[in-house]
Amino acid sequence: MPRLALHWQILLGVVIAAAIGVTLNITASTRETRADLGAGRTLIALDSVDRVEIKIVDARGEVIDDQQYVVDPAGQTQVPRAFLTLDQLRAKEPAIYRLFYDHARSTARTIGDVAWAVGDLFLRLLKMIAVPLVITSLATGVMGMADAGRLRSLFGRTMLYYVASGALAICTGVILVNLIRPGELGEQVQQVAAESATSEGLGPTLLRQLRSMIPENPFQAVAQTDFLGIITFTLAFGIFAVLVGGRTLELLRELFQAGFDVMMRMTMAIIKLAPFGVFALMLYATATQGHSLFQRLAWYLLTVALGLAFHAVVTLPLFVYFFGRRNPLKFAKQCSPALLTAFSSASSSATLPLTMDCVENRAGIDNRIGSFVLPLGATLNMDGTGLFEVVAVLFIAQMDPNINLTVAQQFIVAVTALLAGIGTAGIPSAGLVMMVIVLQAVGMPTDRVGLILAVDRILDMCRTSVNVWSDMCGCAVVARYETFVSRDAQSSERSA
Repeated sequence: MPRLALHWQILLGVVIAAAIGVTLNITASTRETRADLGAGRTLIALDSVDRVEIKIVDARGEVIDDQQYVVDPAGQTQVPRAFLTLDQLRAKEPAIYRLFYDHARSTARTIGDVAWAVGDLFLRLLKMIAVPLVITSLATGVMGMADAGRLRSLFGRTMLYYVASGALAICTGVILVNLIRPGELGEQVQQVAAESATSEGLGPTLLRQLRSMIPENPFQAVAQTDFLGIITFTLAFGIFAVLVGGRTLELLRELFQAGFDVMMRMTMAIIKLAPFGVFALMLYATATQGHSLFQRLAWYLLTVALGLAFHAVVTLPLFVYFFGRRNPLKFAKQCSPALLTAFSSASSSATLPLTMDCVENRAGIDNRIGSFVLPLGATLNMDGTGLFEVVAVLFIAQMDPNINLTVAQQFIVAVTALLAGIGTAGIPSAGLVMMVIVLQAVGMPTDRVGLILAVDRILDMCRTSVNVWSDMCGCAVVARYETFVSRDAQSSERSA
């Protein structure tokens, strides 16, 4: 019996995990606990996907020293020790979280935590190879250029695509949020404070991003996984190696090519584990996420989802068809393993090794293009994040009758979202941090980020998939206009 192709294995894992997770969510996600802690203390807890209540009482049943804690993602509870997420509880009250973890978790959450531990191992494997893969692939791609003019051409076309696709994504978000106006529909959500985040203006933020592009110590940038600094130094190193030329360029090219070959072999071995990693991550997401908060923010979710879907299904395939001269459906099939992994992991940086494998080995795009465009895209090209940010900010504004953003202010939101997307890290929920910048740009309170914090995880999964899909479409577009002499190890076209 022939073995299933990788993308079918991953899709099967997603479907099975979602079915199991939803079943657990419905049937085994609620648990009431009463546990004796000794010394006359009793733990009373309720665990459900929508709310967690924890209190410690004495022998008379009275709460001891106000030790009553509530985790309410919807932010409807007004008590001194209320949290939006369990992660907040763990960070601020580790002892209480440990009691909950040991005694009060529901079956669904227990299984979800085990699934997360397994999925996290897969993510750690991907992150382990991400930095050396970026360095060796980007250096190999740059040094493989015939001359500095070819490198300049490749960089210019890549950045032109990034700006064009990002601008279209944000325009889609602005149009949809003004047509649907989700902030004026459905049940109003109480405003809650987000996790502490430092707000600053757009100018200082862009300056900080510019400074981060020039690492004081490249080795420190590698140790801290600062992709922006890593990419800048690697690009500079490769460019000057091309300018030096001669025997030096030949030796460095052979060295980095050897390193890239080893990293790709390691990547292929890790990618074989993708169906199991994706299964675990999807099981965690579906087993532990609440549903009542989605009902309250349904119109907002629908607006973002429609915007992401339009950009992914209409705008980007048009780029591939007209500029890349490829069949969008066939190209999407070739890229599907990376897209499914991006959806489950919500991290474009962690998905990068699989993205490179799909583009180069399944879609047949020259390694010198994939190794240049994709690492840049994982840091600079954030179509899904930009669309999400502009919809979220305008949604927050629509919910407050005292805020009425003019066309000029909405334009500022759009431009700021486009620029802020360049500095958004390719990690889960990084877009929330950058949203603070966008809110600040139009003078809105930054603590209102908490309005959409509760539903960010599912949207993070969706927008990350769009980010990765846009990177791969960019490879197809750039490859149409950049022609290289084929290497022996590459074929002109390799189907899935």
